[in-house]
Formats: sequence, C-alpha cells, structure tokens
Amino acid sequence: MSRAEAADGPAGFKREISRWQIVALSLNDVVGSGVYLLPAAAAAVLGTASPWAVLGAGLAVFLIVLCFAESASHFDQPGSAYLYAKTAWGDLVGFEVGFMTWLARVASVASLAVGFADAVAYLLPSVKAGAPRVLAIVLPILVLAAINVLGVKGGTRAAVALVIGKLTPLLIFIGVGALAVIPDRLLAPATVDPTRFGEAALLLMFAYAGFENTAAPAGEFKNPRRDVPFALFCEIAIVTLLYLSVQVVTLGVLADPGATKTPLADAGRFLLGPFGGLLMTVGAAISILGTNSNTILSGPRYLWALANEGFGPAFLARISPRFHTPDAAIVFMTLVILPLSLSGTFKELAALSIVARLTTYISTAAAVLVLRRKLGEPRVRLPFGPVIPGAAVLVCLGLAASATTRNLVAGAIALVVGLGIYAARRPRPGDGRPEGERGRTGS
Repeated sequence: MSRAEAADGPAGFKREISRWQIVALSLNDVVGSGVYLLPAAAAAVLGTASPWAVLGAGLAVFLIVLCFAESASHFDQPGSAYLYAKTAWGDLVGFEVGFMTWLARVASVASLAVGFADAVAYLLPSVKAGAPRVLAIVLPILVLAAINVLGVKGGTRAAVALVIGKLTPLLIFIGVGALAVIPDRLLAPATVDPTRFGEAALLLMFAYAGFENTAAPAGEFKNPRRDVPFALFCEIAIVTLLYLSVQVVTLGVLADPGATKTPLADAGRFLLGPFGGLLMTVGAAISILGTNSNTILSGPRYLWALANEGFGPAFLARISPRFHTPDAAIVFMTLVILPLSLSGTFKELAALSIVARLTTYISTAAAVLVLRRKLGEPRVRLPFGPVIPGAAVLVCLGLAASATTRNLVAGAIALVVGLGIYAARRPRPGDGRPEGERGRTGS
C-alpha cells in the first residue's frame, strides 16, 4: 500500500475506520433479528439439544470465518468476496459472486424493513397498515442511506451506536435470566425432529451470516489487512457466546419456547414484567435497524466494485468528491430496495440469500490456497495446509444439500441473470492484464 493510499484509500476513498469500529461493524452485520427468533425455532426442532447445536454451528462457521480472515489479509481494497473470487478464479466467477452477494444484501434490507415495521406495530398498532406502515418502512431506509452518503464516518458512528443499542437489551436479558433459569428444563431429555434437521441446520448457520460483509468497505479501513481478520475473530467469538447464552436462558425460563413466535419478548415479560417484553421488542427493532445500517454501508461497496470493473452503468462507480463515498451506488441501491419493501416481492428475493451466501462462502474457502500461490504469503496464514479450507467447503456443501428446491432454482435464475449482465460488460483500460494482477493489493 502506498503512503497516499494509506491516507486516502483507493479510488478516492478515505481511510477513516479504526480497528474497534470494524469490530462493531462486524457485530452489527451478524446480530440482527435472527437472535430474537432463533431460540424458538431451534428449540422446536432440537429441544434441549439446541444449545449444543448453537455451539456446533458457531464452530462450523468459524471454519469459514478463518478462510475469510486469510483472504482478507491479502487485500486493502473494497469488494470482499468479490475481490477474492475475481483474483483467484477470474472475472466471470468474481462477477457472479459479487452479483449474488449484492442481490442478497438487497433482499436482506427489503425484508428486514418490513420486519422493523412489524416490530413498531407491536408498540404502535396504527403502524399495522396504511400510510403509517409505509412511513415506518421507508423513512428508516432513507435516513440510513442519507447518513451513509454524507460520509463513512457518519455511517460507522451510526453502526456503533446501533450495535450498543442492540446488545444492551440482550445483555440485560442474559444477566437477569441467568438467575432465573430452571435447571430441570435444561436437563430434560431432548426431543429431536429428524425430518426438520436440515431446516434447523440452515437456520443455525445463517443466524451467524453477515460476517462476509466485514471487508466490503476495506478501502475505507485504516489498516484492513491487519484489522479485518482481528474483527472477524472477535465477532465469531462474541456472537457464539451471545447466542449460546440467549438459547440457554430462553430454554431455562420458558416452559415451551418452541411454541411461541416471540420467545425473547415472552421470556422478557416473564423475567421483568411488561417492561421486559417492551425492552426486548425495542431491542429487536434496533437490531433490525443496525443490520440494515450495515447493509446500506457495505452493499453499495459491492455495487461500486462491480461497476468499477465495467459491470453495469459507469455512474455507479462514482465517488463523491465532497463526501468520498460511493453516493451513486448508495442512491441506486436504495431506489431498488424501496419498491421491493413495499410490494412484498422481497419474500421471493429473500430465498436467494441462502444460495447467494453459500456461493460466497464456497468461493472464498476454495480461493485460500489459490490466493497464496498467486499473491504470496498472506498476513494471516491458516495452519494445516488445505485442511481448514477443505473442511469449510464441506460444511457449505452440506448446507447446500439442506436447501430447498425453491432456494436452488431461485439461485440458478439469479446466476443466469448475472451471466447476461456479465456479457454486457463495458471494456476498460487494463483488461488485457493477467487475471491475477487485477484487483491485487499493494504491499
């Protein structure tokens, strides 16, 4: 990395995000609405074995996180998995990975925006329909988009505030609940529904999803090759402990957590009365806002990276000369998200996120050894040769086998659409360079 890039970042970005801010961003991406729904869904399938499953899922995801950590340590540019795939496998695979990841980000914000409106409607019944509901969906998206257009510092500060806001109710819940757990409920024989095991595996694994976006704004991190791996390790450790604690408290407090759609709100009411239910509902709303804040920060960086390589309209590769953010990509992504949020078609697009994430995970895990050969020694090197990347690929393939036909068909359609966009790529100067040299980090 040159001295100029160290201060200003590539392509006009400003390197303003510190190590612990990256940790906050990574936590914000992963801890979303899922933590409020996971305890009931996992308990319904796995019963008292669900805490062990939560722990096992965390360990399995850790294998994938390790692959992202090594890959990220090669690069100081934005793009995350898109950049890793493009460097390792060439432009076509890189584009498909980047396109699928961006599409998953769009679906995530659209669906969570409606989830936020549902949470607000629990507190304010007038938000259930009509103009108040539209406002509850649209206004947060517009505010978060504006914050991120005005500068990465503002977007990062909003993310840090939201991650504090979302973790505080959960820590109160765990602290109070630990004193009220009924041991017999945790020690009861597990009742496992084997017909829904694949469903539970996907649910558990994707409750940890989102870490793959940590490096998307790497062009704005002060020291991405050092700090992204650090943030990923902190994130997986904190999230695994958090999810495990929430699962144990919920199982130990509620008689039948699998029978409720709002397990943490119900457990909160049991522990702290009406205030507890309100606290957890507000926490769920803040969690959704936090995840959407991160997605509106990271998602446009994928879009910018693709446009910068000639995919899609050239204006999407614009960097604001005043704010040093990909303002056109942020506005474009917002304009795509809003009608999906209001139309309800986001439910179909949300099915893409499963296959899209698996595409991202498999590509990055498989790229680890290729990137070593092409780019040399990484800053963070995994031990045991191909063992960890190979195990990560096997975990992902196992998850793919659990996906529904609908998920796989939706993913295949998206890949075909991606091929059409790829075929219309704008020629760029320097496209004659060898594949491995385009997008490589400075040293």
